[in-house]
Amino acid sequence: MKNLFLSAVLLTATTFAAAKKPNDGFVSLFNGKDLSGWTTTGNWLPQKDGSLLIQPRPGEKGWKRYDDYLTSEEKYKDFILEIEYKYPKGGNSGVYFRIADPKDPVNTGIECQVLDSFGKPDEKMGHHDHGGIIRTVGPTKNMSKKPGEWNKMIVTCKGYHLQVNLNGENIIDHQLNTKGEGKLSGVADRPLEGYISLQDHGEPNNLFFRNIRIKEL
Repeated sequence: MKNLFLSAVLLTATTFAAAKKPNDGFVSLFNGKDLSGWTTTGNWLPQKDGSLLIQPRPGEKGWKRYDDYLTSEEKYKDFILEIEYKYPKGGNSGVYFRIADPKDPVNTGIECQVLDSFGKPDEKMGHHDHGGIIRTVGPTKNMSKKPGEWNKMIVTCKGYHLQVNLNGENIIDHQLNTKGEGKLSGVADRPLEGYISLQDHGEPNNLFFRNIRIKEL
């Protein structure tokens, strides 16, 4: 009877622990409180609702202020990255990954564009539009939400295979070791492992991010 009681206690404790711990393999990259695990000189402000606001300071303009990007302290190779964000009208940012040099993410990493492309026809969407891979390939469909609404992006990298899902639609399926679409140069020279970064594009872009999670493959 004693052994049976002990087994029941252990089973209950194990079940409780499993309920508290996510079993999907994802790890949160933003704790909702501070910028632990990230580096930046920019104005990234944790919000009370658990989201993160990028709010450029007065006079901060342009996208080449790389130190103001929010960059992970860890490198990642094969992964599934989930992130939610909302932009203002005309908002512009980017999700970077596999960055070799955080001081030059544009030329040493891969960027998936974050842009207010709401309402643009599918056939006119290019690599610089929302969900496109800069210098490489545009999205197959415009899945942009209205400004002020939350978008969800899922980036999957496994070897040279890159897939992007935006708001429930698969919009990118590309082999990174091939050339880009049409005359685009592509990103075949990028490393297979690197940092993750969120772009600070400067004024007047006040963007919110939340639920930044990653699962290493």
